[in-house]
Amino acid sequence: MAGKKVLIVYAHQEPRSFSGSLKKVAVEELSKQGCAITISDLYAMDFEPRATRKDVIGALSNPQFFNYGVEAYEAFKKRSLASDITDEQKKVQEADLVIFQFPLYWFSVPAILKGWMDRVLCQGFAFDIPGFYDSGFLKNKLALLSLTTGGTAEMYGKTGVSGDFRYFLWPLQHGALHFCGFKVLAPQISFAPEIASEEERKAMVASWAQRLKTIWEEEPIDCTPAWYFGQ
Repeated sequence: MAGKKVLIVYAHQEPRSFSGSLKKVAVEELSKQGCAITISDLYAMDFEPRATRKDVIGALSNPQFFNYGVEAYEAFKKRSLASDITDEQKKVQEADLVIFQFPLYWFSVPAILKGWMDRVLCQGFAFDIPGFYDSGFLKNKLALLSLTTGGTAEMYGKTGVSGDFRYFLWPLQHGALHFCGFKVLAPQISFAPEIASEEERKAMVASWAQRLKTIWEEEPIDCTPAWYFGQ
């Protein structure tokens, strides 16, 4: 949709990977629609995942006892957060939709993307206490997880060996994104691309491109425990 701004936070080491193809097709489709697209290619940026004292420029509010959450909050208010954090916060602030593109690692995001969440979505910027879940500061934005798995769709069914895929989405979609106010769109899960045929992989990429054609018409999921765990 013309005029919309999209941030793609991309966490894969290999540009020619299946994740890379999904990112590429998203850029192509959304550009066609007239969207402005920004990409944070975390590995290419050598993004720092660790939350440390270096994230605060200048004096700490309590030099005697280091509390990262408190210091990041104070630094945000004083505009003394490290520039790699504020650069990402600016991208998030400007985006209407944030797409996270990544391979699933241990039912979660790769460390570099977890570090992005830890450092970028700080108190004061993404939420406050009070000021979370429906009142989170990013409440006018959409978020979408586009991820690839090693396991097959059968493995991630209700009766599958890995349990329903919605179970592993709970900490990411609910505990992080919705906590910060994001309205969460249904995930795009590309199951087991490494063991799929070339035709199946092409179909997965095509279905993502197809979905993006009408992405602005989608309603967010009902981000409550019932969506993840049933009644």
